[in-house]
Amino acid sequence: MIRVSLEETIGRIVPLAQAAAAAARARQDTLTKPAGSLGRLEDISVQLAGIYGQNVPQPKNKVIVLAAADHGVAVEGVSAYPQAVTAQMVLNFLRGGAAINVLARHCGAKVVIVDAGVASQLSPHPQLISLAIGKGTASMMRGPAMSAQQARQCMEQGIAIVSGEIEKGADLVGTGDMGIGNTTAASAITSVITGESPLKVTGLGTGISEAQRRHKSKVIDQAIKVNRPDPDNGLDVLAKVGGFEIGVLAGVMLGAAASRKPVLLDGFISGAAALVAYKLCPGARNYFIASHFSVEPGHAAMLQYLGLKPVLDLSMRLGEGTGVALAMMIVEAAARCLAEMATFSEAEVSEKTED
Repeated sequence: MIRVSLEETIGRIVPLAQAAAAAARARQDTLTKPAGSLGRLEDISVQLAGIYGQNVPQPKNKVIVLAAADHGVAVEGVSAYPQAVTAQMVLNFLRGGAAINVLARHCGAKVVIVDAGVASQLSPHPQLISLAIGKGTASMMRGPAMSAQQARQCMEQGIAIVSGEIEKGADLVGTGDMGIGNTTAASAITSVITGESPLKVTGLGTGISEAQRRHKSKVIDQAIKVNRPDPDNGLDVLAKVGGFEIGVLAGVMLGAAASRKPVLLDGFISGAAALVAYKLCPGARNYFIASHFSVEPGHAAMLQYLGLKPVLDLSMRLGEGTGVALAMMIVEAAARCLAEMATFSEAEVSEKTED
């Protein structure tokens, strides 16, 4: 895999094309409907126009990058499931039996499965990208989750992966995750960057009890005190309290933005990656679309901090990119309405009369 520089990628992220966005908004106002009557669909189509730099964008090729990794903090009793589940679920993804496989088939998206740092040994598979970053992170409660070099490495590998998919024709990118213990890392990242307390942004994850949730928040609080991550330095936050898959997904987001492609964020873990990416390049946020609203309590703080409004709210908390697969169909629908609806003049329909 070709190494792509993080700094060079960030340098290629430019503001949205305002002329194209304005043209899309103007076209929306001429289509056969009352102005604004398609609500968020209109806003999404205008954002897409600005992202692609095309007055009438028509995305077709969808890809979801699903990164999996293990977390050393799992040994601190923060999850309801054993660490072995991460590798077992990767095999399930490869066999096509997980929720993301079902929904990706439904929406016509390609799923790229990445071993970003699974602790268990996974056999080579033609559909698995294996990254030599590490066999799971260290416990953030006792020191940095990873080295600064590993943090950079996983981000740059994420950039390389998405750049390769874009070269193959992908023009609508989504992110997904798998990793026992990763909601702990996501909560820690959220607490550090948004300034909210660990208890407020820590949820039940895979289904722990309220007592376990409070223990989990104390583990996060201790990890932040031990590591003292710099909230204004995305790489520092990732290295000290993050995860390998979170770093890969943050790289995917920056790489897609640098190539002027929209990025659909899944739920809580993708949101943590988005916070890291945002801290490294605030302008990347303009390329983000929040697919859905997770029931994880920290997700609301993430979305508020990033200024993003989710497309869907289905009380989901699975991850894997499941929210992305559903929202991709909405995003495509928004683009198609802009492109394919007739204007008032084309349809010979009378426009609104002036008062």
